[in-house]
Amino acid sequence: MHDRRIPEWLRHAPTPSVRGFALLAGTEAIARGILISVFPLVMYNALQDAVVVSEVYFTIGLVSLVVGLLIPYLIHFIPRRWVYAIGTLMFSAGALLATAQTPNTVIAGLALTTVATVTTFVCFNAYVLDYVAKVELGQLETSRLLYSGLGWTIGPALGVYLYKWWAFAPFGIAAVASIVMLLTFLTMRLGNGKLITKRTRPPTNPFAFFSRFFAQPRLITGWLFAVIRSCGWWVYVVYLPIYAVQNGLSEQLGGVALSISNAALFLAPLMLRFMKRKSVRTAVRTGFAMSALLFVMAGLPHGVPLLAVVCLMAGSFFLILLDVSAGLPFLLAVKPSERTEMSAIYSSFRDVSGILTPGVAWLVLLVAPISGVFIAGGAGLFFAWGLASKLHPRLGHSRIVIEGTSRLPNTPENHVAPQSEMAAGRA
Repeated sequence: MHDRRIPEWLRHAPTPSVRGFALLAGTEAIARGILISVFPLVMYNALQDAVVVSEVYFTIGLVSLVVGLLIPYLIHFIPRRWVYAIGTLMFSAGALLATAQTPNTVIAGLALTTVATVTTFVCFNAYVLDYVAKVELGQLETSRLLYSGLGWTIGPALGVYLYKWWAFAPFGIAAVASIVMLLTFLTMRLGNGKLITKRTRPPTNPFAFFSRFFAQPRLITGWLFAVIRSCGWWVYVVYLPIYAVQNGLSEQLGGVALSISNAALFLAPLMLRFMKRKSVRTAVRTGFAMSALLFVMAGLPHGVPLLAVVCLMAGSFFLILLDVSAGLPFLLAVKPSERTEMSAIYSSFRDVSGILTPGVAWLVLLVAPISGVFIAGGAGLFFAWGLASKLHPRLGHSRIVIEGTSRLPNTPENHVAPQSEMAAGRA
């Protein structure tokens, strides 16, 4: 009798759905989107030097990379659900700390939010690989981008406007959004993931799984796509606002440009249709080639700052095409037995790009103006275009084609049109 009075959803946790993961990504997009254009301005205003800003981003990227790679080792001692929860709380704390607006607190706030992002990202990808079938990965990627669209479209412009009105506002919104993200996670009742067994031996070296990664060329190629795509976003998000300020344009231009670019997230279903009609390889090569061309055009000495902004905005459209398609070569190649470890490897693209981009920019800015960073970013994207020629022409074809008819059981939300990086493809 007592058992009948307990609601079914309390006695048996429902199977996590594509929509559930997309909602979780959507709340993260609000937290990160509201700050993504604010932090570069706050950093530049506090430090007054683009080279120093690059140095700080470079150092924080190194720290975040190490933390991300240690997450699989850490969850041997701390349950995955607690690691995810700690990540959301770190994000909230970092956002609030940055409101003090001093160089030290801004740097500390950026460090906390960056480490928090990679912590939750590793866990998120592990949960995705636990609960979402491979035939649904393309749908998840597109649904994730759709649900994230509002945060990434409105957030950057709203963030810089609120920052000019009341410096605390965007950071306070981000802190609240990260708490909502935690509540959403708890509502989904993901626990510690599937296939959890009691550990009977000490955990191995946290970096031992690197040998498995380097033994699989498809994983290496997919990871490189994620790194270079993320580098493109780093150039766009961090150096476009600084370029605008240095060339006498509005401080708000960077946030507005990013919001307009992110509106293309709502075209994700059309991009998926293009990928299904052509192939993953064609979509990836198109994205890298066009974004590379437009980034190089932005960096050429034409003396018209607004032309550079327009070229970068057009290039960002193709970066979104890469958000839809360029993560699939890696995700389709991951073995079920290596979910958590390879999720940590995959998530490192965000931190590697966070090291590589400011590191290269640091060197470029020693000998060239900031427009040189755009050319360097374009060169990296061209390299990825050449690398993508090695993808199999029918990579993922059968999985994507059947996506429209293969649904998760009893989940009507899967009828919605179908991680980027690192975002999941975002920088």
